[in-house]
Amino acid sequence: MKLALVVPGGVDRSGEFRVIPVLLALIGRLARVHEVHVFALHQEAVAGRWELAGATVHNIGDGWTRLRAIAAIRAEHRRAPFDLVQAIFSGSCSLVAVAAAKLLRRPSLVHVAGGELVALHAIGYGGRRKWKGRLREAVVLRGADIVTAASAPVIDALAALGLEARRVPLGVDLRGWSPLAPHGRGAGPARLIHVASLNRVKDQPTLLRALAALARAGLAFRMDIVGVDTLHGEMERLACRLGLEGRVRFHGFKTQRELRPMMESADLLVLSSLHEAGPLVLLEAAVAGVPAVGTAVGHLAEWTPAAALAVPVGDWAALAGAISRVLADEALRLRLAAAAQCRAIREDADHTARAFETLYLRLVAARG
Repeated sequence: MKLALVVPGGVDRSGEFRVIPVLLALIGRLARVHEVHVFALHQEAVAGRWELAGATVHNIGDGWTRLRAIAAIRAEHRRAPFDLVQAIFSGSCSLVAVAAAKLLRRPSLVHVAGGELVALHAIGYGGRRKWKGRLREAVVLRGADIVTAASAPVIDALAALGLEARRVPLGVDLRGWSPLAPHGRGAGPARLIHVASLNRVKDQPTLLRALAALARAGLAFRMDIVGVDTLHGEMERLACRLGLEGRVRFHGFKTQRELRPMMESADLLVLSSLHEAGPLVLLEAAVAGVPAVGTAVGHLAEWTPAAALAVPVGDWAALAGAISRVLADEALRLRLAAAAQCRAIREDADHTARAFETLYLRLVAARG
């Protein structure tokens, strides 16, 4: 088949920086069998084209992006017809994919992978904050032939809007991020890790307040925080005000190769997000044998209590309690790690590609 994938970005020509690892894993697997063209709306400001993971990336660039993306899909279709068009993320990506598919009389799929269905007014986040976004999602998602999402909470959110969706997790590439058996805790302070961009959605204030409570209670720990700082040092300043100097280290962005040894040495992953469709880092930690605690979003909400411990969103006291509980019970920590690893390996990148290909074949067969 010839496939058009519409993405916001995550497909930098370097293959290492400004990429979404699960997206590259999916593209690479599809490109082994099919002709894959990726239309990236905002990877670079200037339009361009390059090869990546066996696929051709068409970077649309700034200025009338959605209209030019539809035109680019149409131009490539004229060269040789597409069999279908898929958006990874809704919002602008789904608008482009569904409109282009309707124009070309081809089927379309939309994978909801972010905050398209939420409205977090306090932090100005979510596709449903304004009436235009609500209308766009209502029209576009109903116009798609198939809608998918990574986790049960997102499926439930779609069902609440009267939309049927299929669960397709975006899994880890086990060739590039290989499984490691869960390990026992070593001597010394507990090793905690948090991997996420520093931004309002990831809610690091809740994380830091939980850590401050643990410090006051006398727990010995070290926390490594990995991720791009979009808040210009605000979280580092908060950590200092909470007396966490020497316990919390901010590392900034790390490539997958740089992150892996840090993840392997961790005893526990801690997440504090207000919203997640996945997240990928939970799956990566699980594959590396590291259990997780965090807020009840995405896969965390799905996995608790058998394969992770989840607490209410924004509840730093409950988060501190969950961290303390897992670190105080080694049998529980290892049991969570083993259960999480089984789930992440079962739904790896190969599983994702097979699931999508099954849907592709069904749509193409239905069209005759």
